Amino acid sequence: MVLDCYIDASQSTFVPGRLIIDNVLLAYEVLYSFKNRRSGQKGFMALKLNMSKAYDRVEWSFIKRVMSKLGFADGVIDLIIRYINSVQYSILINGEEGQSFRPTRGLRQGDSLSPYLFLFYGEGLSALMKLACQKGRICRANVSRASPSITHHMFADDCILFGKVSNRRISVPKEILKEYDVCSGQYINFEKSMVFFSWNVNDHDRNLVFQTLNVRCSIDPEKYLGLPNMVEQKRKMAF
Repeated sequence: MVLDCYIDASQSTFVPGRLIIDNVLLAYEVLYSFKNRRSGQKGFMALKLNMSKAYDRVEWSFIKRVMSKLGFADGVIDLIIRYINSVQYSILINGEEGQSFRPTRGLRQGDSLSPYLFLFYGEGLSALMKLACQKGRICRANVSRASPSITHHMFADDCILFGKVSNRRISVPKEILKEYDVCSGQYINFEKSMVFFSWNVNDHDRNLVFQTLNVRCSIDPEKYLGLPNMVEQKRKMAF
């Protein structure tokens, strides 16, 4: 009931009043505007991140610090930490159960509480993006001059970063993600991540992004949340 007050608006999952279609429509609009931006000095890019084993890499201490920073009571935080710390695992070897042991990190996928705890985990990245934007290290992307601007949006561990392509700011996303990695334990697999440019980005800047971030390029982005990012123009049908 309180998630809407704590979780950033860029996160659209597991929060009352927010839907998966919100992210899909937003991705449609922004990427479609990139595809049609063929002139102008401002070039933009969308970086779709690949987080390696996101739930397995969750550090419990990081969740505790984030919830404390958001203002949750110590008793509530301790109760949640005791809950996720209570799990035990054992391995079957030749049909026989081995000795049980306790993990030191990670969230169980399928557990009813895990999705909500992962939202607090993702708040670390949202906070870093907002802070970098306030300091002018990154620039927001927008569909038009009158439209709201955006730096990123997330659906659980699925994240897309938006920003301006410039020589001074190309390395900033990687610095932010590295800081998030050090603090939270998450690992961004840049080799499996993908970048999409607006059409007015020149080849020199594209190559600079590839060399700096070590990511793949896509002319037409792959599917996002199960749906294709690009919607082709409707054909006229004769009846």
